[in-house]
Amino acid sequence: MSQELTKQTEATLTHHLQAFAEGDINAILSDYVEASILYTPDGPLRGLNQIRGFFSGVLENAPPGFMANFEMVRQDVEGEIAYIVWQSGSAVPLCTDTFIVRNGKIVVQTFAAHRT
Repeated sequence: MSQELTKQTEATLTHHLQAFAEGDINAILSDYVEASILYTPDGPLRGLNQIRGFFSGVLENAPPGFMANFEMVRQDVEGEIAYIVWQSGSAVPLCTDTFIVRNGKIVVQTFAAHRT
């Protein structure tokens, strides 16, 4: 795998995580393109409008202390693929995301979480 490709994927992931931590929907969406797909347990979300709705819902419905309790458990990046495992206290004891990044944009993401 190209180290340059891995660095680009890491940079996109870092920006995405920072934008999420700040609750900045526009910054989050800047990491996606209209053709992006976000796979969730409720089915795939396609395009910026559906992805915006997902992140708006997550941020608006986050339990108290969600960001303060956010902890990255594992992060792996190789080439255009990034994989993270994270948790947020007892409210979200396990969550995982996989990202496929091309040209600095998330084109595919998978998301699954165990929420209490």
